[in-house]
Amino acid sequence: MLASLLTIGFYLAATSRLSFIQGSHSVHSSRNRQLFIGFALFAIVLHTGLLYHSTHGDTGMINLSFFNAISMIAWLLAILVVLVTWLKGLDNLAIILFPMAALSVGLSSYFPATRFLPEHLPLGVTFHILVSIFAYSLLSLAALQALFMAVQDYYLRHKKPLKVMRHLPPLQVMETLLFQFINIGFVLLTLSLLSGIFFLQDIFAQHLVHKTLLSILAWLVFAGLLWGRWQYGWRGRTVLQWILSGFLVLMLAYFGSKLVLELILHR
Repeated sequence: MLASLLTIGFYLAATSRLSFIQGSHSVHSSRNRQLFIGFALFAIVLHTGLLYHSTHGDTGMINLSFFNAISMIAWLLAILVVLVTWLKGLDNLAIILFPMAALSVGLSSYFPATRFLPEHLPLGVTFHILVSIFAYSLLSLAALQALFMAVQDYYLRHKKPLKVMRHLPPLQVMETLLFQFINIGFVLLTLSLLSGIFFLQDIFAQHLVHKTLLSILAWLVFAGLLWGRWQYGWRGRTVLQWILSGFLVLMLAYFGSKLVLELILHR
């Protein structure tokens, strides 16, 4: 309980420090940035411990319940945001992601559930699960960044810059990084589907068919986006619509199926 509260507190403290960075000057901005990184790292370390405790049962089996899965993806996104902050200066993504990570910690702590994976999973199945989670995390980050870019573009066109937008890199840099996320995420999503075909007994079984079909549909959406970008140079609102469409389908594929199976049907 205490660890959960501390993790939530550090995530919110990091978000608070980040809000002070907007519009700050020189030494104050630098100091707040250091505090933001420090609080973020403390939150991630604590979150790591909580995840290990909640996902590893007494029997040694992995508990990948609905809220544990949300918490794991939020944890991965928090790590990605900190890495991107160091490399590209996209701190502002944390304004949304860190409160979401804090919420995921609260949900997994106060609504514990069990969804144990079979003991001694084959290596191929373990690979499928891990690569699926990484694919979802990267494409989620791409969707969030696309939203930031859309807002940034809107205010630039209407000549009404917001303080938060002053700390974002130029749109061209943001767009390059966006498609780096999408390219890597698309490769991982492809590996996820292929590994599911080769290593799962029947990906079209009754309890998997909706997840499989929606994942294939999401793959087609992102494939169409990359093809349109390469063939026609798609940018702006068109890219945003395709990214958000693919992300929503992918979210339904994973969390929609888990929500129905675990929280509604209790399977």
